[in-house]
Amino acid sequence: MKIAILVPNFVEFDGAARAAEIQAKDLVREGHQVDVFTFAADIPPAEFKIYVMGMPKSLFWQRIYRLLFPLDLPKTFKWLPKLKGYDEIIVHLYPLTWLGCLAKKLYKVKYTFWYHGIVPPHLFPRFYERIYMRLQILFTRLTVSNADRAVAVSKYGQKELKRYTGLDSEVVYNKTDLTRFHPGINGTKVREQYNFGDDPVILFVGALRPVKGVHLLIKAFKLVKQKIPKAKLIIVGRPDYPYYFKQLKQMSDESVIFAGFVPREELPNYYAACDIYASCSLWEIHNVSAIEAQASGKPIIVWHESFRETIKDGVLIETGNIEKFAQACIEKLMQVKLNLHKD
Repeated sequence: MKIAILVPNFVEFDGAARAAEIQAKDLVREGHQVDVFTFAADIPPAEFKIYVMGMPKSLFWQRIYRLLFPLDLPKTFKWLPKLKGYDEIIVHLYPLTWLGCLAKKLYKVKYTFWYHGIVPPHLFPRFYERIYMRLQILFTRLTVSNADRAVAVSKYGQKELKRYTGLDSEVVYNKTDLTRFHPGINGTKVREQYNFGDDPVILFVGALRPVKGVHLLIKAFKLVKQKIPKAKLIIVGRPDYPYYFKQLKQMSDESVIFAGFVPREELPNYYAACDIYASCSLWEIHNVSAIEAQASGKPIIVWHESFRETIKDGVLIETGNIEKFAQACIEKLMQVKLNLHKD
């Protein structure tokens, strides 16, 4: 089969992109011809072609452009005909659902929508952000209404997709690259880079957005330090919202390390360097970073309901209970330390 995968950002820091990359590789191994269409890409091709459609460089204008992409008729007229002749189009996220919707109508191509979730508007602190997300839900509903197949990456996501669009879907969980994320990787280089020594280390990986609850994680970490003064928190991720990043920096002391964006070839070393992975995210569908952490042999401490489908080694705390979350981190760090002494 000839299959087109459409994903807005085919870049390393994007969870949907990491899922789409693995999907593309799997389909190629199955003998299909695969092409990826995207606005931006920094993931190298692996026996599949990548077509970059382009978008503004500014993060602010990228958000505006993605919301209003259907109005860019020149780009629609340029790229839509290139989807003719495919047996299936798999679209990860709005706004490229616009091209999937049109290709289905005009070329009768099989249209599959792959749902990674849309953050509930009420979780954004600013009014214009909430309006933006409501519009994204509306435009998603309109552009997936004629999909032949809908896939959600978790049962939690399946329910959310039904609520937003009315679509019934099947569940296909996100995979991780087990050739890159596995136990036994040496994290010494990262520990030496940040002068951690043998200090207990908590890791978080994800975009620095209010919905990710990094401010709550820092609050919990301060409670952890009361019991384990040498503990360190390392936060890996791109600061998408300047006002939020400023807030996080103001909350933090030198024991909270903001590592920024980490290239994917280095990311396994960060998982290897930590003792536990922790997330106070207020919303998730099927978190790729938590999956990578567990694949790397690290326990996770989390509190959102959707993690119930992910967690294998770790603790799920009731959402919002910072004290219990901190206590779970303390107990897990002590358990890890005890196990190391036994070894």
